[in-house]
Amino acid sequence: MSYEIKTGKEQAAPILWTGDFYNEGTGSGDIFDTLKEECGVFGVFGHPEAASMSYYGLHALQHRGEESAGICVADGRDFNYHRGMGLVKEVFDKDKIASLVGDMSIGHVRYSTSGDSRLTNAQPLVFKYRDGDLAIATNGNIVNEPLIRKQLEQSGSIFQTTSDTEVLAHLIARSPKEFVEAAKEALQQLVGGFAFMLMTNDKLVIASDSHGLRPLVMGRVGEAYVFASESCALEVIGAELVRDIEPGELLVLGKDGLREDRFTEPKRKALCAMEYIYFARPDSDLNGSNLHSARKRMGSRMALEAFVDADIVTGVPDSSISAAIGYAEQTGIPYELGLIKNKYTGRTFIQPSQELREQGVKMKLSAVRRVVEGQRVVMIDDSIVRGTTSRRIVNLLREAGAAEVHVRITSPPFKNPCFYGIDTPDRRELIASYKTIEEMREEINADSLAFLSPEGLITSIGGYNSNDYKGGLCLSCFDNDYPTQVDFGGEEKDGCSC
Repeated sequence: MSYEIKTGKEQAAPILWTGDFYNEGTGSGDIFDTLKEECGVFGVFGHPEAASMSYYGLHALQHRGEESAGICVADGRDFNYHRGMGLVKEVFDKDKIASLVGDMSIGHVRYSTSGDSRLTNAQPLVFKYRDGDLAIATNGNIVNEPLIRKQLEQSGSIFQTTSDTEVLAHLIARSPKEFVEAAKEALQQLVGGFAFMLMTNDKLVIASDSHGLRPLVMGRVGEAYVFASESCALEVIGAELVRDIEPGELLVLGKDGLREDRFTEPKRKALCAMEYIYFARPDSDLNGSNLHSARKRMGSRMALEAFVDADIVTGVPDSSISAAIGYAEQTGIPYELGLIKNKYTGRTFIQPSQELREQGVKMKLSAVRRVVEGQRVVMIDDSIVRGTTSRRIVNLLREAGAAEVHVRITSPPFKNPCFYGIDTPDRRELIASYKTIEEMREEINADSLAFLSPEGLITSIGGYNSNDYKGGLCLSCFDNDYPTQVDFGGEEKDGCSC
């Protein structure tokens, strides 16, 4: 079904309604065409309440994936696991958690690309392995997965899912070596950005790609070890952050405790910059830098690079609030809540009426008329993808009576697709890849538009060794400089299907 969203100034392009739920899938039909992180992982070793800890940890990582969730627990002999479609609180209840008995676990929350939202792809994936059971959960994307899958299928492998995570299981199963060495050998064949958690009946293995593209941290609760995509998931269970997992590192936890190893030598450090700009929660720390503080510095630097005289500053909820505060503090222009996000239009918002559909962005965002009316507004946002969302929000402010709307984006122009675990549109759909900044300004109906420079972004994030190339960040979505090979003769994959 297609429909149109009409605004006070213009009529937007048609948008596809792709499923039963208002926000089902992550295709271009979503009213908010923002980027989507694909998943989050959480692991526990050596704690009798591993399942409960995983539940709370995944709840803290819910922003990284809202379409499915799963937990697998090992007690030294057997696996117990449960997976389901929906939010963590929808998939698990008290009885299901009580049935997951064991002191070792891995958990997962997942987004899926449109058309790929099904239970068979929910993680952790669980397999019968020659030495027992094997469960795998991952955050990220294997660029050469289609090529490896094709080779495996030609040699007799039968795949049960479309998840690239399953490729790792087949590679491990084919190796004659013992599990840890087989895992190392398999991981060496993968190209991409990934944070893997692998669990057998008596071992937990943690691995990060050779560039550290996807975030992964280690914590402690008493004698137990905890691992998560973000440190905010450690805080919720009272765990202490120990350190970030290093590029190419492989940790083995078993009956002899923790053994630090690696499956490959570290290469150019390149943690995804979008984690700092948009994805990670503001209360998380990555590589020694707090997200809220980093985003405030981005806003402050934005004010230095592209000041505009105005009456109020407002941020697009939620990820841009910190940057808006930084911009306001730097300029002395008051920060105001000019935009309010409705947090309750998720999966329960079923089959809205045609009238509500035509309201478009107002279903998720409202402008505070008494705040913005007659004011010159600086609107801070983290990125522009297709441009449709920015245009709707600008028009929302204008409809509420804003005299001027000046847009400031706390990242460089997003021009290139991601191959490492972010669901991005085709390059041809990325507005910055084919329009100038002035053309984008006209497209989104703003009075002015400016982006943060790459140098400003790197400086704002901080927390890195100054000798690291590009501050230890992956900026490929901005500058087309990918840290890994991304061309495999047509047998490659961008986005994510973990």
